[in-house]
Amino acid sequence: MKYQPIARGAGDFQQPVSVEEIRAVSRAAFGKNTEVVSAVELGDGFYNNTFTVDLGREQPVVLRVAPGPSRQAHADPELMRNEYAAVPYLAPVADLLPHTLAADFTHRVIGRDYLFQSWLDGVPASSGLTSYPQSKRGAYFGGLGEIARTVHNVRGQGFGPVAGPAHKRWSDALFSWFGRAAADLTDNGLDAGDIDRLVKVADRNRAVLDEVVEPRLLHGDLWVGNTMLARGAPEPTITGVFDCDRAWWGDPEADWPIYLALRKPGSERDAFWESYGQVGRTEEARWRAMVYEARHATGLLLEFQRFGLEKELAETYGEIRDLIVRLTD
Repeated sequence: MKYQPIARGAGDFQQPVSVEEIRAVSRAAFGKNTEVVSAVELGDGFYNNTFTVDLGREQPVVLRVAPGPSRQAHADPELMRNEYAAVPYLAPVADLLPHTLAADFTHRVIGRDYLFQSWLDGVPASSGLTSYPQSKRGAYFGGLGEIARTVHNVRGQGFGPVAGPAHKRWSDALFSWFGRAAADLTDNGLDAGDIDRLVKVADRNRAVLDEVVEPRLLHGDLWVGNTMLARGAPEPTITGVFDCDRAWWGDPEADWPIYLALRKPGSERDAFWESYGQVGRTEEARWRAMVYEARHATGLLLEFQRFGLEKELAETYGEIRDLIVRLTD
């Protein structure tokens, strides 16, 4: 078996998956006589360990192994289970998603959640999009807006992660998440005081958040890094979407693609709005957008700390403090 892992240290967040473990999960999923020809770890993901696994069949499969239980975050625990629960609700874009071939959350074979998915053909947009001139990249963002709108049209029954817990009020789902994120920051030696202050400020206008009364499906991580492009197409055309593990029920304007599309107006990203439609048309919506911006910034704090990005960490704390001031104006 050809085994090509990414070298990882004892202190790294992502921990190795051994040859023996890859063989064991492959045989549990596909039969005890399954032979693994090769397993090559992919370096684009920063949460799960992801491998391309050749089982001697026409197409390789993708193996994703979640962090162990002790490394799960309070704010977004068991993301792989959340994605598994979200797949049926993503039916309107099912033709773009990898198929789940096998999943095991029992820890019977190895002490971590894992699943196998079908291989998505195409070119990762993270590398393929830059091969197109900037004048043609608008087609990509237009396609992204159409996918986001399709996902956001799916209605739910409660607010929060698809796998639960569910909340009756949108504000409860948001404030519960901020509280868990503050616990993560504290556990990792970071200051959570700004998050506590933010929630207190936002709580004064809780009724504005609760104007959102119909839960809609949010992908949670839809952007360039989690899409595939058609090979050799005259313009960048999305053929695949993956990593739906942060799927939520909530306000569509709180979703990650909305946040990112708003950050660079006057660029090729503007094509996103041509297919998606406009957001933030009222004063109340613009106020909510600042709370959502703070939520995304808070989520990034742990990412930056995990990878030792001190400059970005300090800048993000600054963004959150600025948002607290703007929310009180």
